[in-house]
Amino acid sequence: VPSIIYGWMGLTILVPWLKEISGRPHGFSVMAGALVLALMVLPTMITLCKDSYRSVPEAQRLAAYGLGATKFQMIKDVILPTAKTGVFTAFVLGLSRAFGEALAVAMVIGKTRAFPADLLSPTTNLTSAIASDMGGAMEGGEYNAALWAMALSLFVISLVFVFIIGKIGSRGRVND
Repeated sequence: VPSIIYGWMGLTILVPWLKEISGRPHGFSVMAGALVLALMVLPTMITLCKDSYRSVPEAQRLAAYGLGATKFQMIKDVILPTAKTGVFTAFVLGLSRAFGEALAVAMVIGKTRAFPADLLSPTTNLTSAIASDMGGAMEGGEYNAALWAMALSLFVISLVFVFIIGKIGSRGRVND
């Protein structure tokens, strides 16, 4: 599903709902951005977790039942330990997708250049600030340097998560 659809749904459903329950003049907030991101990454994370759970060999499940384990014990002692690498990878990939998201969050977060006082306050996110202001920042100026520093920090965060995924993947493989 494209990001614009998540942003539009957040703008038409979530923002008015947050305005209503918070009693504030608007519903644009950090909370709205967080909820939209959660809804965006959830399908990816669920699909990857489901694949990880399904990759546990049927023989291991049947062996647990054969030893007298209940369904809960089989899940706790066989499926979860075997699938934990895939589950953690799903979590990291979901976070990685959320870090670079600009459009959907920008639509619901308020685009205010202020540090939020609480979760129901508007603010801006790094990716939308970089995207919207990079063209207008004077080359060689302090603001241009700040935008490049923000871009570098996003790059470094993404790179760290790529390395984490690689490390998790190498742990999950059995060396022959």
